[in-house]
Amino acid sequence: MKSNYYFKFEELKIYQKAIYFGESVNVQINSFPKEETYRLASQFIRAADSIALNIAEGSASSDANFNRYLQMAWDSSHECVVCSTKARLRNFISIEIDEKNRESITELSKMITSYKNYLKKKLNAK
Repeated sequence: MKSNYYFKFEELKIYQKAIYFGESVNVQINSFPKEETYRLASQFIRAADSIALNIAEGSASSDANFNRYLQMAWDSSHECVVCSTKARLRNFISIEIDEKNRESITELSKMITSYKNYLKKKLNAK
């Protein structure tokens, strides 16, 4: 559904990919055992959602502050690697899903790093 209202950060490809990764994780955790609801499942979805949340929150800030938020998004993406690995080891997700998660996280991490480097260059040019 398209909205008549949008925010500038919604145009960022990195934000869009982070949103869809969070939704993918949300689908995955629905198949986790009930006893995992407040354990690994909760941690995984919070980390995945945190990527897009930090991008959105930092985007309206100064370049230096946005860089700080991008670092938090990067940290959350790496937390997702651990959550996905744990989910695979506990047989909550397949090897194929874990590999797809890793592919998405790798892409997001590279995009975040590139954006951070871009902002640093902008800051150093001032």
